[in-house]
Amino acid sequence: MRRRLILPAVPLALAGLVLAGCAVTGVAATGTSGTTSTTDDSATVAVAEIDSDLDPTAVLAANEDATVVGDDEWSAADAIDVTLEGSTATASGDGVSVDGGTVTISAAGVYRLSGDLAGSVVVAAPDDAQVVLVLDGVDITNADGAAISVTTADDVAISLADGSENSVSDAASYDDSAAANAAIYADADLTIGGPGSLVISGNGNDGIASTDDLAIIGGTITVDAADDALRGKDALVISGGTLEVTAGGDALKSDDDEDGTRGYVWISGGDISATNGDDGIAATTDAVITGGTVSISAEGAADAGSKGVSAGVVVAIGDGSVDVSATDDGLHSDGSIGVLGGTVTISAGDDGAHAEAALEIGGGTVTVGQSNEGLEATDITISGGDVAVTASDDGLNGSGDSASDSDGQGGMGGGMTDTGETITISGGTLTVDAGGDGIDSNGSVTVTGGDIVVWGPTSSGNGALDSNGGFDVSGGTLLAVGSSGMAESPDSGSAQAWIAATVSGSAGDEIQITDADGTVVFSTTAEKEFQTVVFSSSDIDADGTYTVSAGATSVTVTAGEAVTGGMGGGMGGGPRGGTAPDGAAGAGERS
Repeated sequence: MRRRLILPAVPLALAGLVLAGCAVTGVAATGTSGTTSTTDDSATVAVAEIDSDLDPTAVLAANEDATVVGDDEWSAADAIDVTLEGSTATASGDGVSVDGGTVTISAAGVYRLSGDLAGSVVVAAPDDAQVVLVLDGVDITNADGAAISVTTADDVAISLADGSENSVSDAASYDDSAAANAAIYADADLTIGGPGSLVISGNGNDGIASTDDLAIIGGTITVDAADDALRGKDALVISGGTLEVTAGGDALKSDDDEDGTRGYVWISGGDISATNGDDGIAATTDAVITGGTVSISAEGAADAGSKGVSAGVVVAIGDGSVDVSATDDGLHSDGSIGVLGGTVTISAGDDGAHAEAALEIGGGTVTVGQSNEGLEATDITISGGDVAVTASDDGLNGSGDSASDSDGQGGMGGGMTDTGETITISGGTLTVDAGGDGIDSNGSVTVTGGDIVVWGPTSSGNGALDSNGGFDVSGGTLLAVGSSGMAESPDSGSAQAWIAATVSGSAGDEIQITDADGTVVFSTTAEKEFQTVVFSSSDIDADGTYTVSAGATSVTVTAGEAVTGGMGGGMGGGPRGGTAPDGAAGAGERS
């Protein structure tokens, strides 16, 4: 199925999400090759068990291809030399006119620019023209507008000559009616590459802006912009180069809201470092990362909602390295988030990763080192990868718009009503350190595989496990350690046996589980204070007797019996009775 077309007059969150592919197919991986037609990047992504709609390949396939001018489409030997001489310029061939400090290029071709100019370079070529500007040591400063402006052309490329150092700077401000409102502005598809360097000062608004596609395929590019650093309205694709950007607004942006196949950002290569006041990556439709190194620091005020990576439809990560520090969410989607591979590291003031619909992890390494809530979505699925979450509140939170907190207290989830949210874990490794609930669903939790360790809360108002619609375990290994006041155990009807014990310990204590014969079934070292232990694996026999030890304290329990004062799955964050004394075994079968 296809995702919805975003209607300009309808708020994105209300536009009705249809989550299928959202996508593009390939941009050349380097600045030395590539053509206007694009190449498929799917071979680099190993697909795990994940909804195909969130696979980066599927997401890209459903989008309109971005236009990229490859280096093999033109020759520097054909270049017309344009020498910038302060307030004027001279040219060695036709297609160039000079009027004071304005240099106008009016024909298709290759133009090599060198020297300094107090003025602007304007491309006003036929609508079907391809124009290449080779910057070979230029300093262009325009106090009245854009330094380089493309008013008409089909495709334009800016190539940074080998060994060259280039800089452009624009006006300090623009009228609201100004069309060209960036240091480099193009009302056409724009590609920037080459081995040289370029420093861009976007004093009045944006650094680089295109009303069509913007592609970065190479170069060492530094951007300091009052608002957005790089903006491609239809698409922003980055396949190479080294970018260091500072933006008062968004760092990397695509914002077409009239065509559901456009408005996306795709990073397949390059080394990107961004410091921004708003979002690091802001895509009206999709934000896709399949390669490269991306470092984002979203430093806006806490009430500004500065996010690391933000998308209206899908955030899809298949490979590469993504390091995000944000005052709001690290990863955010008004639709869904899918991670198939790569390395993702997040420090967030709010949620580590937040999706209004589905959040799926099928591979890669995802580390949320700091967050309020670690992973939050209506439906959370983990089928592979290595996931580590640290949260001051809930670690995993299956929560949607239908959820309601009956009394507003932490640990109460959505009251005791199953509102349909799901958390499903079938593979991978998951480690959670939570100040609130460790794994919390306002609906159900299903565990069929994977290795799960939950270091839950120390306060009695939360639990290591918390579900409203039941907690079913049929495979994998689960250790959940936390406080006792709101302790929850898996469902009594779970296919895989489990044990639960009320036993206190401190950080550094060894937690050891032995069977009736004295064989050690499981052991680990506690990372924080605790009062209850829940454990499930294929090594636990139904109705078997086990001893759970923590430091010098031990208790004997029977598989399938909930701790006194706690309850089995299905009651969410609702009241769970009093606290059992240390060393008290589970008493009686759960209802």
